[in-house]
Amino acid sequence: MFSNNKKRQTQTTMKQDTPGQPNINMVSSGTTISGSLETKSDLRISGTVEGQIYAESKCIVSESGLVKGDLKTKEADIAGTVDGELIVSNRLILRSSAKISGDITTKVLMVEEGARIDGACRMGDKIDLTKSSSLNNGSVAKDGNNTEKSSVNVASNNR
Repeated sequence: MFSNNKKRQTQTTMKQDTPGQPNINMVSSGTTISGSLETKSDLRISGTVEGQIYAESKCIVSESGLVKGDLKTKEADIAGTVDGELIVSNRLILRSSAKISGDITTKVLMVEEGARIDGACRMGDKIDLTKSSSLNNGSVAKDGNNTEKSSVNVASNNR
C-alpha cells in the first residue's frame, strides 16, 4: 500500500519536470565527430562533424562550426562552414560568416551580406525531409502542382 503511493508520486514528479526542459544536443568547439548523426531535438555545432546529419528540429552551426557532409533539417541557422548538400524543409538563415560549398534546397532563404555560397540554390514549398530519401538523390525540383522546375543560366554580353 505504501509502495504504490511512493511510486505514484515519483511518476507525477517526473512527468512535470520533463515537458518544460529544452532538448539541445551540442558538439562543442574542439570536438570532432566522425559518422552519421541523427537527432529529433535541436542541434548546435561549434566543433566538427564529418558525416551526414539528420536533425528533425533545428540545426545551428556556429562561426567555429564545420560540417563535412550533407545536412538535412527542418530549420537551420548557419554562421560556420558546411561542405556538403544542405536540405532545409522550412527556413534557412545564412549569417555573414557562413560558407556553403554544396547545393541548397529550402523553402525560405535569408542571407546576410558577406555569406558565401558555392553551389546551386533551389527553393520551393514541398521539401522532402524523410530520412529514407537520399540526400544526394539527383531529383528535379517540383512545384506544388508536381511540375518540374529548372533553372537556366543566361550569359549576357554588353556590346
